[in-house]
Formats: sequence, C-alpha cells, structure tokens
Amino acid sequence: MNWNKRVRQIHRWLSIAFTVTVVANFVAQALGEPPALVVYSPLPPLFLLLFTGLYMFVLPYTAKERSGRHPVGQE
Repeated sequence: MNWNKRVRQIHRWLSIAFTVTVVANFVAQALGEPPALVVYSPLPPLFLLLFTGLYMFVLPYTAKERSGRHPVGQE
C-alpha cells in the first residue's frame, strides 16, 4: 500500500472515531454533567484529522511541481 492511500485510510478511520466521540459527548451531556475525559475526547482525533486533511489538501499542488507541469498562465 502506498503512502497516500495509507493517509487516506487513516483519515477515514479518524473521522469515524471523531464522530463516535462527538456522539458520546452529546449523550453524556444529555445525561448530566459529563467527566472531563468525555468532554475532551474528540480533540485528539480532531487534531490528527487536521494534519491528515492538510496533507491531502497539499498533495495535488506538490504533484504538479514534481511532474514539472505548471498551472495555466504561469509558464
């Protein structure tokens, strides 16, 4: 498996983990005052999603530079 596919797969699983932690947070809030562990549990997947998302965002721009192609009008 190449590196880009691995990052995309990690990003997908992190999004599932983030969604589960947010849902658990809402359920805990509905039941009363939740512990701090539940309140802050969405943050680690969110930060990892930030980094993997930024990596995937930059990929097309770096691929153009590596292939030697330039955007239209900037030759």
